[in-house]
Amino acid sequence: MLKVGVVGCGMIGQEHIRRLSKKLQGVQVVAVSDVFEEGARKAGGICGAKVYTDGADLVADPEVEAVVVTSPGFAHKETVLQAIAAGKRIFSEKPLATTAADCKEIVDAEMASGKHLVQVGFNRRYDKGYHQLKEVLESGKYGEPLMAHCTHRNPVVADTYTTEMAVHDTLIHEIDVMHWLIDDEYESAQVIFNKRTKNALPHLADPQFMIFRTKGGMTIDVEVFVNCKFGYDINCEVVCEEGTVKLAAPATPIIRSDANVATGIETSWINRFIESYDTELQDWVNAAAEGIINGPTAWDGYVAAVTADAFVRAQKSGQVEPIVTGEKPEFYR
Repeated sequence: MLKVGVVGCGMIGQEHIRRLSKKLQGVQVVAVSDVFEEGARKAGGICGAKVYTDGADLVADPEVEAVVVTSPGFAHKETVLQAIAAGKRIFSEKPLATTAADCKEIVDAEMASGKHLVQVGFNRRYDKGYHQLKEVLESGKYGEPLMAHCTHRNPVVADTYTTEMAVHDTLIHEIDVMHWLIDDEYESAQVIFNKRTKNALPHLADPQFMIFRTKGGMTIDVEVFVNCKFGYDINCEVVCEEGTVKLAAPATPIIRSDANVATGIETSWINRFIESYDTELQDWVNAAAEGIINGPTAWDGYVAAVTADAFVRAQKSGQVEPIVTGEKPEFYR
């Protein structure tokens, strides 16, 4: 039984605590931590865990064998570095850290430890549809992938959502999953600001059109549209030399009524990807109990951060910006 401590008891943290303690196998949440004591006590009540208000105290708890980090992104680095120093396995929700420099510090600390300890929560790698897509591409049946078209649409976002968050909170999922899917390194980033929707608040540019170029010559475009109103709509189509491969939409009932045929569209990311969250966490639990890491690494978190920074620069400059991650260390190969 892997004994886990969870740092960060907001919405995501509480959801992870519920699933770790009530649905997943081979794991027990023995401690929780949050700077807001009331939230920590509420989360601890879900599973009867010890309650801390300082993540460092949780990491130092000898009963805690592994750490799940679901605090705000800006707080990730401190906890992850503490857990690395303690030699404990870590599952860090994305982002690994909010800057590429902080991610690189984590990468360097992990390599210095000599152990693979960190997994980053890029859950789309665990989605059944993306796995099917990757299997088809790796078969080579339809030739080399040439380009890809993606959409990331939300029905609405909070008033606090900013133009830069379209990269750090939304595009970040495509940044990681496409890097994994096509197994190619990014070379450049470009952002095109489209005609604004009337549904976006004045401070937000929406929708945005994001373009990647890879070192292998592929072009990947992503439409980020976070006030589309009609649903949570995730799509990916890869164009190959002799065919196209498209991500299947989640199955929903087909309804015939009033001379119409209709198929529902999800409106929540929780409903769309909850199975992949369970698969992801269970895989981490199983691997951590064996002393290994199977999923996205700290290096993947660093690559995502470097790429995101390039897209934010492209938002501001209006130019094609280079993406420079450097050579992947042998430690992560």
